[in-house]
Amino acid sequence: MTQLVVPCTAPEAADAQRFGPKAANLAALGHAGLPIPEGFCLDAAAYRKQIAALGLEAAARGVFAADDRPQARRHALAMKLGLLDQGIIPEILEPLLTAWRVLTDGGNRLCAVRSSALVEDRAGSSFAGQFESFIGIYSEADFITSVRSCWGALWATRALRYMAGHDIDPASTAMAVLVQPLINARSSGGGLSRTSDGGMLLSATWGLGSAIAQGEVTPDRYQFSSDGKLVDILAGNKDHSIGCVLHEEPEPSFVAHNLRREPCLSPAQAQELGDLMSRVEKLMNMPVEIEWALDDEGFKLLQGRPLIMQPAHVPDEEWASHPRLNGHPAGIGWGTGRACVVNCECELARIAPGDVLVTKIAGPALTHILQQVSGVVAERGGSTSHLASLARERGIPMVLGVHDATTRIPNGSMVAVDGVAGIVRWMR
Repeated sequence: MTQLVVPCTAPEAADAQRFGPKAANLAALGHAGLPIPEGFCLDAAAYRKQIAALGLEAAARGVFAADDRPQARRHALAMKLGLLDQGIIPEILEPLLTAWRVLTDGGNRLCAVRSSALVEDRAGSSFAGQFESFIGIYSEADFITSVRSCWGALWATRALRYMAGHDIDPASTAMAVLVQPLINARSSGGGLSRTSDGGMLLSATWGLGSAIAQGEVTPDRYQFSSDGKLVDILAGNKDHSIGCVLHEEPEPSFVAHNLRREPCLSPAQAQELGDLMSRVEKLMNMPVEIEWALDDEGFKLLQGRPLIMQPAHVPDEEWASHPRLNGHPAGIGWGTGRACVVNCECELARIAPGDVLVTKIAGPALTHILQQVSGVVAERGGSTSHLASLARERGIPMVLGVHDATTRIPNGSMVAVDGVAGIVRWMR
């Protein structure tokens, strides 16, 4: 009988059809000798078995087949409540708990539980930030809840909206789960193995990388030449970090003033990580986006997925004379539009089609507005945030980490956003 739970070191863990590209890509990196955390994968077949055992197959088919939206929402709600409220069947629960107890020494080590959908981390459909990841899990009850929540994330409103835009029926796919020990990270971040000029880019912050993924800090930038050599370090503004302690919730903490603009990585460490990213690109045979963490034992790779790139746009000369701000290139191409300065999500209704959104934090919650804007500018965030991944995928120009953007750029002014060069200009 096929095992539903397999360690990441097992050859079958690299099967994306069973464990999703996120888990499978990571397992493949480990098999090639690259440093990844230990852990195990829960087969997407377990999700399908759970759906069948709960009698939810008809509701799953009804979400996109329903003739009206209220009925579709009722089906989606039935899926989420069924997966979250009903117990996991013994056929899945017993091997799952056995593997978790071994990995965490009976709950004495923190772990991370991550969604690994069969449809994510592919070229053109990264699903960055659309599903769920849970960090700092230590109790058996929370672990079980996290697994069920990962399953239920396939039916979350934002994920369904994303799938509808990519012509994907959630009833035709499934959710695998990746479980790993939580890295006690001194610093974390992401990386792009290719930039518009043919180089590479790394980003870094103190603590866990969720602060970058959610666009909450402006990370350090490490730029590399086309031959993979470190050429520049630009310190960010990392005023808080995320950390975990056993038996406590993951919480942000303030970073000491002397460290906020201190690079997280030494030049030697950055070069080592850049070399690892080059190896990932060679192994996957395509430009890649990575996530990484650094603990006392060294670097660990947490993710590798396809990276979409486009050549730089040559702007019209008329824009060269206008004021400019620099930031992290975080999207694709060039876009112009009326600046809509938004200071909180409650103001998003003011955004009109074709506007350039100017805001403080660009997190995954803004995914739904990408389809109507011509560009995004934010004061925080970096090139490897979740929203930046989605912007590249959808061809939206985006520049993040633009200091004082909401106060410098006048609301209603015409703005040009160069998502490749990382430059924002506006007309006086």
